[in-house]
Amino acid sequence: MKWLLVFLLGCWTVAAQAGEPAYTVRATELKARPFSDAATVDNLAERSQVAVVARQGSWTQVKANGKTGWVKMLSLRFGDAQQKSGDSGLGALFNVAITGSSGSTVATGVRGLSEENLKNPHPAPQELQQLKRYAVGKQEAQRFARAGKLQPQQVAYLPAK
Repeated sequence: MKWLLVFLLGCWTVAAQAGEPAYTVRATELKARPFSDAATVDNLAERSQVAVVARQGSWTQVKANGKTGWVKMLSLRFGDAQQKSGDSGLGALFNVAITGSSGSTVATGVRGLSEENLKNPHPAPQELQQLKRYAVGKQEAQRFARAGKLQPQQVAYLPAK
């Protein structure tokens, strides 16, 4: 049941980021489609302001310089590039490491969550229905595993709390 909560929170976060301001953390290409080999629409300099439109996998659709295109999610940071924001304490929840003497932080997981977002979630049932279309049956999964020469492994369930 916990996985469902995490999943719904992730779906909600994607919707919450749409329309949010962001900026590029490195020079990056604005792609016509969410693929590395897609045509380049524009080149964005480091710290270019963008507006988030949507997200698909590891790609984020943005508007920048009057153009709409796709950039890799890890090329973006949410918020205003000019504004320094304080840490509400939630950042530490998602941090996995602090590197170097500069104290730069490496983070994984969901970006763009504020304390207010966590207190007032807005589930996205339509996103859940869309994701259910990707479900496959046992036979199709086994066929995929055989084709990839994957070996089965037993995984014990976590004890119920």
